[in-house]
Amino acid sequence: MEFDIISQAKTPILEALWQCATRINHAPFYTPGHKRGEGITQQLVNYFGKAIFSADLPELPELDNLFAPQGIIQEAQELAAVAFGAEKTWFLVNGSTCGVEAAILATCGVGDKIILPRNVHNSAIAGLILSGAVPIFIAPAYDPVLDIAHSITPEAVAAALAEHPDAKAVLMIYPTYYGVCGDLSAIAAVVHRHNIPLLVDEAHGSHFAFHSELPTPALASGADLSIQSTHKVLGALTQASMLHVSGNRIDRDRLNKSLQLLQSTSPSYLLLASLDAARQQMALYGEELMAKTLRLADEARNRISQIPDLSVLQLPAKSSGFVALDKTRLTVTVSGLGIAGFEADEILHQELGVTAELPSLQNLTFIISLGNTVADIERLVAGFAVLAERSTQVSQNSKFKIQNFSTPVRVGLANSLTAKAFSFWSKPARTTPDSPLTPREAFFAPTETLPFHQTRDRISAELICPYPPGIPILMPGEIITSEALEYLQQIQASDGYITGCTNPSLTQLKVVKK
Repeated sequence: MEFDIISQAKTPILEALWQCATRINHAPFYTPGHKRGEGITQQLVNYFGKAIFSADLPELPELDNLFAPQGIIQEAQELAAVAFGAEKTWFLVNGSTCGVEAAILATCGVGDKIILPRNVHNSAIAGLILSGAVPIFIAPAYDPVLDIAHSITPEAVAAALAEHPDAKAVLMIYPTYYGVCGDLSAIAAVVHRHNIPLLVDEAHGSHFAFHSELPTPALASGADLSIQSTHKVLGALTQASMLHVSGNRIDRDRLNKSLQLLQSTSPSYLLLASLDAARQQMALYGEELMAKTLRLADEARNRISQIPDLSVLQLPAKSSGFVALDKTRLTVTVSGLGIAGFEADEILHQELGVTAELPSLQNLTFIISLGNTVADIERLVAGFAVLAERSTQVSQNSKFKIQNFSTPVRVGLANSLTAKAFSFWSKPARTTPDSPLTPREAFFAPTETLPFHQTRDRISAELICPYPPGIPILMPGEIITSEALEYLQQIQASDGYITGCTNPSLTQLKVVKK
């Protein structure tokens, strides 16, 4: 992508913030209370230096206003829109979470239907609760061998829209946590035939616009709105994100008002400046940085795939839910070693100095970004080599131990859970709003807490998401089935992670009171 280099070299927020942070002969009688670092505890100064706190400033006259930008924030957002291929861009200081919520609020009201995948991020469920929208869930394409959910398909979207032609919007994930991209352009064509917007959770795809070997960005593929976590794979600070819009299917005034409801009225200018700087960095050097990142990713993928009993996720020959792969996202399947992904993650992290982004039952997923180095890749490959060397063959009684490690690992577990997950996902795709209550109704309803085994056939008041596979099994308003309970128990028995439940031990669940 070609840019006006002179314009894209500017960093209006960063420069104005630095000028305010370094000015002298100035008496601050405004927030924050530490007054440009003068009141910060010495321990923080010792750890991080004082300059960062001097730049922790409020909305001073020189720094514009995030909710009604007319100066440096407006200029920075316009530069970002050009760089990322949007017609209009908003900076987000509450992460992509508030962007997803705002997208739903801007397109759906109480009782309106929205079509979305069953493996949506928790923020989408929050958006349903805030808006009162009725979810029409469709199951994503699913790999039962690796126990990984991919994208929704054009066929599934078309079927859902045929059944629910009154839907107000469609939301999809692109890419998934594993870097898998569905056929967004085909889905956009289906959605637009109904003249409704396609919203895209592109949290993990902010780098796509800057190298031809990466998947096509969501907006360039036909999306009407995309939300990107600029901090996840680019150089912004954690929590700094962007929301991009193109076309005329999104009411921009309503979107702007929705963001005002969800964003802090005291936005961090450090976050805003980091978005400004990250945009400049990618506009000027993005292709070079992504080329280097792709080389590192290829190196890791090629070398790890040569280690016995390990494999890496690759683009399949044909799959409607998997048409492109972000090669900077590396998913390594470790079940061939006879060890679960959780144990492999613990060993790599605690003993070998390698930390994954996402462990699951059979896999470990790593984000390789512009911040990684050759030394990082060497340590990653060496860690897997050591892991493979220290593993033993699976014994006849389906148990084994890793040499020099004290943690016994059950084998056969991966296969049994994968079969169970496949059974769960092969059920009907939930394309009807058959839940007794909407997420909003269940959220505000009176609740009670019951023993785990007494919750079957009750209405869930919680959003419970197990890892693996990282897909909500129970959502507020849905009937709790015996199948879901059994699946949660198996996940817990495998030492998987279960989030969202009030009771971490899973001995009790919160349900809607009768």
